[in-house]
Amino acid sequence: MAQTARNTVKSVERTFRIIGGLQELGGAGVTELSTHLDLPKSTVHNYLSTLEQEAYVVKADDEYRIGLRFLEHGAYARNQSQIFEIARPELDRLANETGELCNLLVEEHGKGTYLYRTRGENAVRVKEHVGNRVCLHSTALGKAILAHCSEERVDEIIDRHGLPETTDRTVTDRDELFETLAEIRERGVAFDDEERLSGLRCVAAPVLSNDDRVLGAISVSGPSHRFEDQRFREELPKRVLETANVLELNVTYS
Repeated sequence: MAQTARNTVKSVERTFRIIGGLQELGGAGVTELSTHLDLPKSTVHNYLSTLEQEAYVVKADDEYRIGLRFLEHGAYARNQSQIFEIARPELDRLANETGELCNLLVEEHGKGTYLYRTRGENAVRVKEHVGNRVCLHSTALGKAILAHCSEERVDEIIDRHGLPETTDRTVTDRDELFETLAEIRERGVAFDDEERLSGLRCVAAPVLSNDDRVLGAISVSGPSHRFEDQRFREELPKRVLETANVLELNVTYS
């Protein structure tokens, strides 16, 4: 269940509904967006005009789309994260060594946000990009983070966002998820065996502070046919754990 703030400002809620609608549609005209959001055309037009005035949306002919000004805020927010600057060179190295897609995910408001993605020469291309938000239970990265949260915090996240299924392999049972998180804590790494995207496997490890707070998680992802047997269960986990250990040392002594 989504968390509801007290004394919400309806105009702010509506502004973000309109921005979200534009993103979902990949750009839209007033009529299409008003239908999509079930809002009056005049209301949608007024909001879009104001957002265009403030450079948050761009109008081309009769279609509006998200403007690049949002990038200014996103880049600023990302650069506030200590782990981003520390992780970037190490993930680049890991991507070059493995040839695969490497990721950095952090938790905020109970969901995971990709802070950084870097590709090796054989890396698979997926639709997700930096800034994408995902449910934590359906990814190796997210499970690595949840495994180092308190049971109360995990319950809170589940109550807020649920355990939606993204493939037929996604863990959607609370008890099963807690069993999985206990296994992750014991072995140090989390696996995603096509649980978020069919045909994609992932190995992830948490990055912890010196007082055992989870700062985020890193991973290597790739197609199932390249992530098999020893490589998936032994070789890649070792590399990911080594990189996570370097990051933890750098965080401690930076």
